[in-house]
Amino acid sequence: MSPKKYLSFLGCICILHSSLLAQDKLNIKFGKVNKEDFNVVSPLIDSNSNAVVVADVGKSEFIENSNDLSFSLVFKQKKRIKILNKNGYDAATISIPLYVGNDGKTEKLSDLSAYTYNLVNGEVVETKLDADQVFTEKRSKNWVLRKFTFPAVKDGSIIEYSYKVTSAFFFNLQPWDFQGEYPVLWSQYEVGIPEFYKFVILPQGEQPFAVNKQDQSVVSYRFTQKVERGDEVREAGKSGTETFKLDGVLTYHTWIMKNVPGLKEEPFTTTINNWTSKIEFQLQQIAFRGSIPSNVTNTWEKLSHELLVDDDFGIPIGRPNNWLDKDLDIITANAVTQRDKAGKIYAYIRDNFTCTEFNRFLITKNLKDIYTNKSGTVADINMLLIAMLRSKNINADPVLLSTREHGIINPFYPLITKFNYVIVRAEVDGRMIYLDAASQRLPFGKLPLRLYNGHARVINKAAESVFFLADSLKETNITNVLIVNMENGGVEGAFNHTAGTYESLDVRDKLAKSTVDEYKKTIKELYPEDIEVSNIEIDSLKLLNEPLSVRYDLKFNGFGNADIVYFNPLLGEALKTNPFSAAVRYYPVEMPYSGEKTYILSMDIPKGYKVDELPKSVRVYLNNNEGMFEYLIENNGQSIQLRCRLQIKKTIFANEDYQTLRDFYTFIVKKEAEQIVFKKIK
Repeated sequence: MSPKKYLSFLGCICILHSSLLAQDKLNIKFGKVNKEDFNVVSPLIDSNSNAVVVADVGKSEFIENSNDLSFSLVFKQKKRIKILNKNGYDAATISIPLYVGNDGKTEKLSDLSAYTYNLVNGEVVETKLDADQVFTEKRSKNWVLRKFTFPAVKDGSIIEYSYKVTSAFFFNLQPWDFQGEYPVLWSQYEVGIPEFYKFVILPQGEQPFAVNKQDQSVVSYRFTQKVERGDEVREAGKSGTETFKLDGVLTYHTWIMKNVPGLKEEPFTTTINNWTSKIEFQLQQIAFRGSIPSNVTNTWEKLSHELLVDDDFGIPIGRPNNWLDKDLDIITANAVTQRDKAGKIYAYIRDNFTCTEFNRFLITKNLKDIYTNKSGTVADINMLLIAMLRSKNINADPVLLSTREHGIINPFYPLITKFNYVIVRAEVDGRMIYLDAASQRLPFGKLPLRLYNGHARVINKAAESVFFLADSLKETNITNVLIVNMENGGVEGAFNHTAGTYESLDVRDKLAKSTVDEYKKTIKELYPEDIEVSNIEIDSLKLLNEPLSVRYDLKFNGFGNADIVYFNPLLGEALKTNPFSAAVRYYPVEMPYSGEKTYILSMDIPKGYKVDELPKSVRVYLNNNEGMFEYLIENNGQSIQLRCRLQIKKTIFANEDYQTLRDFYTFIVKKEAEQIVFKKIK
């Protein structure tokens, strides 16, 4: 290679190296917006994009408090967002969470700065957020929100804000979300952790890191403490100061993600928060050199013990509560078995108490007040149920869990903040039964679908783990339709549908908010004008432990004069739209239950007509044996027999299987839309 070519080759290598380095550096400057910055271009931005996060940069570090021999955890964030249209205005409302300790001590927010930038007549116009536009909202006992909405926001605005949070709560090392509702072009988080604090780092999500590195260095922290200087100084009441250093190894983490797609809430999702790419931290141990390490991570047994001796949890249900005895004798009158007694107590609370809040696991009022007022939070009501069951010598314990919309629980890390719900486990006739009396119209021994979210904990001495999995639920419903020729020449039928547990609950909930007449009206609206619906009956509406069924009569007026009649044999039961409409899905499908739906039709061929076209029979499988759809139809010359059945045998489908699942339902929609063509015999 000639010297000139060699130098040229080296130049190319240097340019490439510089380019790669530049890819790991943010190409915008916070606090300075130019006209060119309004031209945000990315393959992630399409007609469905409402806003885009241009850059989101955070940093957490431990800072010494020199005079009081302590550390503070300091978190800083800078963020720039481009608002694309009015549907993205929600991105201009910001909430900054601040932790509040049990002693009332709160994390401190400072250095808050927020600006809206608009391009007006080719010039950048900035509007600053005033301090009096920032509000405080109490979210719970341990959390407050500082909230604000950017001023002067319109289509095309750039909004940018920065702030600092100073915290004395080391366990609250700020997590970081790399992904959210809107596309993120650049997300960067830096964390410096001194060796004295041992954290477990918990990553989540499937998006790759552009940068994932850590560097280590020796750092010195300086502290000043008061010291006494001899007897004469002590007698004078004076003291001096002494400065000392605390050396340690600092591990500095840097994580960067680029071009992260937004995640939108799609059908069959527990909560989008389970699938976003993020990093969380769990403090395990505090270990200063020369001192005994202090373990911070709880055990489930320790957490359970702490709750059992808590005045707002275990103490109220652990005492005798004899004041319930007289009323319990009336409530359980004529009950012989434990199941009878438990069923009557459960039904009494379910049917007579109103739940005022569904995100609680600590008792908010005295049990007597809850009983007298007939209302309370989910914790109030279910803990009262435990007290009443125990008063009748039925073993019962509280079970802590997290609802589907609240997020999953990591079974290896006992974090009380991850829970938001409490139910009851009762031992009835030697069998464990789970109850939630805060949910109205729920059958005995059944739980709401929102509670099937995996790991949960029984709060007793053993601190047992239990799992509520959607795969354990199977919902089955069946529809029978009989259509016959009448002696008067008409065509009439009978429809009978028996619902599963959760469909029954859904109908009962709807009827509790409307009327039976309105529900009957919705049934009639399923049918075209040439089909009359009459004599609608709803069975077992008040028998909550029984499946609900709907029956009615049908009269088909389309036959007789028409030469050709197009007839959908599934009537109003056909699946009309694909529930999986999104072209791409970045996270799993989470169905609430597995199950089977069966539709059976027996139909006389109307007098004077013959079958001109009949849909073909078909059976298709989803991923071999994870689901099945069959459409089996037969014409024997006198009648038509149809059996249409859909089986779904699992509840969670990985996003890699999404297209297969979507195609499966596309086929079902198309097949169930097919019609029988009847032609008049001439």
